[in-house]
Amino acid sequence: MIYKVIFSDEATSTFESIGQQIQAKWSEREVNEFRKKSYSIVEMISKHPLMFKALGNDPSVRKAFIHKNCSMFYFVGDNYIELLFFWDNRQDPIFI
Repeated sequence: MIYKVIFSDEATSTFESIGQQIQAKWSEREVNEFRKKSYSIVEMISKHPLMFKALGNDPSVRKAFIHKNCSMFYFVGDNYIELLFFWDNRQDPIFI
């Protein structure tokens, strides 16, 4: 089964924000690599939504590592996946 993937407003905002940070520090090439890797992971979780580690006691919320500096958090519903937000791992840790 392939799950439908939905970008939340927060996921869209944080995805673009991280892309802008990458472009400001490096170049368009690195931004394109970040986007390509992100979309590849989104495609993988649409087919295998439980492949990444669950957070805490809630198996429906998971964390996917995109790069050592960036992760994506997502929710697994009955027949859909909602991307919650992207996180720059160099920031202060978050607890969900």
